[in-house]
Amino acid sequence: MLLEDQRFLHEDLERLEQGISDRVLDEPRHIRDRLARDHQISSFLARIQEQSKRLLDIYQDGEGMRKKEIQEISTGDPFETFYKQLNEIKDFHRRYPNEPVENLERAYKKGVTDAEIMTGEIDSMFTGEEAFGRFLDLTTLHEDYLNLRGVKRVTYLQYLDLFDVFSPPQCPMKRAEKNTDQYFTYLGSLAAYLESFLKRTRPLEDLDKLFVEIERKFEAAWDADEIPEWSVEGHSTSVGPKVGDSGHTGEGVWCADCEKEFKNENVYKNHLSGKKHIKAAEARSTGGGHDQPVNGGGPVRVGAGNARRFKERAIAEREFRVRQLTETLRQQRNDTRVNVERKQGMTERERQMELEALFANSAELTTQANDDSDSDSDEKIYNPLKLPLAWDGKPIPYWLYKLHGLGVEFPCEICGNFVYMGRRAFDKHFNEARHIYGLKCLGITNTTLFREITGIEDALKLWDKIQRDKKKEKVTTENVVQMEDAEGNVMPEKVYYDLQKQGLL
Repeated sequence: MLLEDQRFLHEDLERLEQGISDRVLDEPRHIRDRLARDHQISSFLARIQEQSKRLLDIYQDGEGMRKKEIQEISTGDPFETFYKQLNEIKDFHRRYPNEPVENLERAYKKGVTDAEIMTGEIDSMFTGEEAFGRFLDLTTLHEDYLNLRGVKRVTYLQYLDLFDVFSPPQCPMKRAEKNTDQYFTYLGSLAAYLESFLKRTRPLEDLDKLFVEIERKFEAAWDADEIPEWSVEGHSTSVGPKVGDSGHTGEGVWCADCEKEFKNENVYKNHLSGKKHIKAAEARSTGGGHDQPVNGGGPVRVGAGNARRFKERAIAEREFRVRQLTETLRQQRNDTRVNVERKQGMTERERQMELEALFANSAELTTQANDDSDSDSDEKIYNPLKLPLAWDGKPIPYWLYKLHGLGVEFPCEICGNFVYMGRRAFDKHFNEARHIYGLKCLGITNTTLFREITGIEDALKLWDKIQRDKKKEKVTTENVVQMEDAEGNVMPEKVYYDLQKQGLL
């Protein structure tokens, strides 16, 4: 019954899309719940791709079964086809009586049980040090790094700064020391951890595209010989000093064989006859991949050189991948450094208490969110008259609505034709920011005199009258003649003459 399978796949795709939409609209407050949601959406997207592929195969109908089934339904006896399929269904359930029936409506519906299952998976997905993807946990890799040959003892905090640096002087390992299986395994573990961390913390991003882009960049850099630690020039057979080699600061003389910098040329010349230099030069010449003589010796075998170069390419590819992935996780790396510095000043008991508080807070937020969703779904407010809500979230009584006159509309043109319901809200709005801002847009600064005025034209007329009265009063005040009596008292001219006529001056 290919048509039934086709209908089932279409229904499954629609249910998956609805389930994704319901989860995208929800924004969890805790990072654990957000990761659980993202991973669940990622699993839904993977199922959509799988079901779409099956549906596409049915539509392509490579074996012609779908076309044959449609022809039987359209040309044959419909009742005969119906009873034939019904007998097949009965026969199937007779042979498998305990076969469960998949309910698509409940399969992708958001519920408390699914959230708890995904949250449990997230808890097992991250370590306590990673704190649900906020920090990196490189403690095991730090121990593997300390066991490498030729490295210096560094603390975990120092390792966080240099685990993606593979060139001297930060990385003390020489080129010959890197060509070991132990170092190759260490790089593979480091790159695998960073890739796994990205997949766990960013399940909805197209990480395959990022990994392909990293490989493409490495291929281009390797073909152009732009990787300084593994360049062909850096592996040349010259014994003299080269200032341009990787790790050379430019202040002294660099020896490519010993991969060491000397302060002056005399010290460099004296070390040429030493056993370490001669041994390093011989090891470097036998490991080279060039068909050139070294210090007058015979040519190096090309086959061995190609095999060594192939191994160097694999090591360089992993180093390049680690650098690119670390750049992508730059924020988590900085947060990890700050977190390690903070934890170094804490006792073991304080660290344990902090971890317990983190899990307790997340569990409390999850329970609170579930309670809120249950209460919202249970309580449906019946409000056909669109009455205002009281403090408890329920509509106020209708008699109280009529008593306060909340059904009367008071429009205000100054507020952008905003309508206020009820006299109380209308009287109150004259002191609110909306009305004051509207008056200031009209150029009116003294807002206390414009109460009960809602029209723009009336407000402008009143403001013009106030401005004219102020100018008139100012002119009148400026034209008053001031008089001064014998005692130095200043008064207007009219008052002065009145007092003089009365004989008071």
